[in-house]
Amino acid sequence: MQGLVQGVRSCQETLRVAILRHPHLRDIIERRKILSHSGCVTSSPPVGEKGLENLTVADVLVTKGEEKVGSWLWCRTTDTVYDAVKNMAQNNIGSLVVLGERELIAGIITERDYLRKIIAQGRSSKYTRVGEIMTDENKLITVASDTNILQAMKLMTDNHIRHVPVIDGKIAGMVYMVDVVRAVVEQQGRELKRLNEFIKGEF
Repeated sequence: MQGLVQGVRSCQETLRVAILRHPHLRDIIERRKILSHSGCVTSSPPVGEKGLENLTVADVLVTKGEEKVGSWLWCRTTDTVYDAVKNMAQNNIGSLVVLGERELIAGIITERDYLRKIIAQGRSSKYTRVGEIMTDENKLITVASDTNILQAMKLMTDNHIRHVPVIDGKIAGMVYMVDVVRAVVEQQGRELKRLNEFIKGEF
């Protein structure tokens, strides 16, 4: 994944250099900046036109159709591991945020927890509670909905994790590495397409 982050940065640098070499592109971008700073642009650009530097975790959740939080995102410390894993399988997800007393976040349970602490140890998932095998809240790595998508990617890469809960005081969603990679690749594709249109004078 380090290579992917470096590749994204390399692509961004390519775009930057190309823009600097084409006065036409530079002029258009400068005009947009001036209009934006003067308050003439009031509407938020579509996700596809935001650029990676402005793309956030919230944008990814909306693209996934998961801007609304559902009970499929979490379980409770008192639930059996069997029920938690069944929930993951039914919703095709790899982790669940775990809620404890007063609905406070207590931790996270992942497929890896299940494999290492249930299967590998020969324990019964039907008689083991989620609270016994979850990753505790003090070790939980999270992002906020306004976290930049590249920052989220770096966080997951540096910590060797594939999923991160989105917490805005309370759970707002879950993003996976595949979501982040897809968003970055799609955004880079759009930027390259727009750059090509700029150069051809079609924009």
